[in-house]
Amino acid sequence: MHSTHLLLEEPIRMASVLEPSKPSFFPAMTKIVGTLGPRSRSVEIISACLKAGMSVARFDFSWGGVDYHQETLEYLKLAIKSTKKLCAVMLDTVGPELQVANKSENAISLEENAFVVLTPDQGQEASSKLLPINFTGLAKAVKPGDTIFIGQYLFTGSETTSVWLEVSELNGDDVICMIKNTATLTGSLFTLHASQIHIDLPTLSDADKDVISKWGVRNKIDFLSLSYTRHAEDVRQAREFLSNLGDLKQTQIFAKVENIEGLTHFDEILQEADGIILSRGNLGIDLPPEKVFLFQKAALYKCNMAGKPAVITRVVDSMTDNLRPTRAEATDVANAVLDGSDAILLGAETLRGLYPVETISTVGKICAEAEKVFNQDLYFKKTVKYVGEPMSHLESIASSAVRAAIKVKASVIIVFTSSGRTARLIAKYRPTMPVLSVVIPRLKTNQLRWSFTGAFEARQSLIVRGLFPMLADPRHPAESTSATNESVLKVALDHGKESGVIKSHDRVVVCQKVGDASVVKIIELED
Repeated sequence: MHSTHLLLEEPIRMASVLEPSKPSFFPAMTKIVGTLGPRSRSVEIISACLKAGMSVARFDFSWGGVDYHQETLEYLKLAIKSTKKLCAVMLDTVGPELQVANKSENAISLEENAFVVLTPDQGQEASSKLLPINFTGLAKAVKPGDTIFIGQYLFTGSETTSVWLEVSELNGDDVICMIKNTATLTGSLFTLHASQIHIDLPTLSDADKDVISKWGVRNKIDFLSLSYTRHAEDVRQAREFLSNLGDLKQTQIFAKVENIEGLTHFDEILQEADGIILSRGNLGIDLPPEKVFLFQKAALYKCNMAGKPAVITRVVDSMTDNLRPTRAEATDVANAVLDGSDAILLGAETLRGLYPVETISTVGKICAEAEKVFNQDLYFKKTVKYVGEPMSHLESIASSAVRAAIKVKASVIIVFTSSGRTARLIAKYRPTMPVLSVVIPRLKTNQLRWSFTGAFEARQSLIVRGLFPMLADPRHPAESTSATNESVLKVALDHGKESGVIKSHDRVVVCQKVGDASVVKIIELED
């Protein structure tokens, strides 16, 4: 399988472009985060999304209440049961998002060169002359000449569904703007984005805290997507809030970087967060268009070197209404993979799009093709150089396991882990083969009851490129005699055979702890 891996630096044979793509058990190494909503909340559709390759389900709380999302989550649980495919849960906060409410839901037509007033008086009806917003401090934050964008599900780049405004004058709390393009706004809620302006609102709002303590705790969420992260302190405060909620101590925080402020403090944010979501919708407004690709490449490189998952958003907007992506979008997905992203996040495409399942399937196929030409050799050398010497014990084991697997053309790497850390480190070196992460549950007690850890660790690897978790039987401790390790290994190998990743005569690299030592061994399978 791996001898066919081409590198982009090599002359690619046209024949390989004309060959049909081969389906495999793992649709792609790159993970897909799907947002569940009106068009993707039946058990049937969610099951199809899981089969198509979705491994994380995102619940966006900028619309829809706790009961609505709870119902969707119950459907997700049924779908997981019927498909036997693991799926993690991500709660996306609203954060300091500015919104325009359109209670009547009538379409609002805005004409180029006309004027519109943005007012904090939410009792007013939205019209082409006046738009009520949910923030009283806008007039204090902006000045004449500043840019404001308003649209539903922010700016798909189609300038007929979102409007570009220029602040003309300020009148008390009202902001009078000149309209720069003719557009029609439809729906009940539009997002407002003031370009490169500091909005004085907390990153974790009271409404967010309420949703996390009710819905998040009840459902033991795996990931918290922290919208509009602007400083490392935002992540620290969110972590403190989660750790006081008992069950959410293990929830990972993904900082969503979506404006200039977050960009300025990117390095400190990356240090604090468990992962990064590059929200290209909003960033594309705060940054000049010609700088977006540069930010993407620089940010992904930093995430890769830090060994933290990076998620890219807004890749196939046009698939919200169409069955095929545009050529530029297809290339964009592939470039996200080649730049080193761990996962692709689909928003409107699966939330309210007409083709949620086809979108996931198409994105997965493009990712799989891009992975075949990902220059692992160059990436490996870069990562080893960045880590430097002396390497830590774990880092050295992880890089050795990947190097050995590539040299012997192993079909899979199997790693035994209880915290998931070793598996993530192996994935950091981007092996060309899947990494089966066998999570061994640990027994712990809080004086009142005994519980097993492991489920969180298994699900949290579902956002890391190339990692495929399986939970071992809790009766097999992680650091034990070779006999129990052998039996867990047999279960893992059988799982690999069933799923078609391992065949007879294949080589498999195994990474495990034996006593105090970590061992990397190569197994050649017989018939």
